[in-house]
This record gives sequence, C-alpha cells and structure tokens, in this order.
Amino acid sequence: MAERGAIRNRQLAMQIRDFTGLRFGKITPTDIDGFLEFGDRLFVFIEGKRTGAPLSFGQALALARLTDACHCPPRRFAVAIIVDHPPSDEDIDYATATVRSYRWGGEWRNPMQKGVTLRAAIDRFLAMSQRPALRVVKGGA
Repeated sequence: MAERGAIRNRQLAMQIRDFTGLRFGKITPTDIDGFLEFGDRLFVFIEGKRTGAPLSFGQALALARLTDACHCPPRRFAVAIIVDHPPSDEDIDYATATVRSYRWGGEWRNPMQKGVTLRAAIDRFLAMSQRPALRVVKGGA
C-alpha cells in the first residue's frame, strides 16, 4: 500500500493531459496542483510555480473566484496558496515549498515572513479556522 499523498503510478502522473478541444472563446482549462479540505471548515487550493515563473492572469482569476466563492466566514474558510519551488528534474516536496502569495478575504496577499513553508502556512490557517466563531450580542453585556 502506497503512503498517502505519495505518487502511486509515476508513469500515469507523467502522462500529458490534452485540453486543446476544450477551448470556449478565450477560455481554456487550468489546473490546480493540490487541494485539501478539512471537515467542510477549511478549503486549501495549492498552485506551485518554479521560482520566478509568473502566475498567468487566467489562472490567478480562476483561483481568486473559486477561493472567494468558498470563503464564507465564520462557517467556512478558503485560501489559495501560491508556492515557489526551485527548477529541478527531481520530485518537488510541496510541504517545504515557500509561500509566494495567498488569496484570503477577497485579496491577494504576501506572507508576513520570508521563507514560510507551505506546511507552516496550512498549519496556521487550520489553527485559525478551528477557533470558535465570535458571537455578536445585541444590547451590550
């Protein structure tokens, strides 16, 4: 049995997916490199880019719209995280990839610290999403 999260069929993972027949005017499919869902409470969309490679306008727009549509605090939170990884022919360890930017609360943001790993960022968003919602009491205390 393969370890969860590990590639089970390397040959299949290397197979090219051809979407050329799915063009609708200027609209073409995009991909998302990873997705995590924590109990219908936190949705995490992950996109990895080689260091210095730009995120295309269309992919940024798709990730923004998807994240914003799912982000409904205090019940549900959603974040899209863009990570950098060095150019290499080796496997990419996404857990240690560094966060370039993230979509949260309707805007793209940069991490407050340089070098934050994807694992550390997800841990922070997970901890934040599990805090009890603040209740607003009308009429004062």
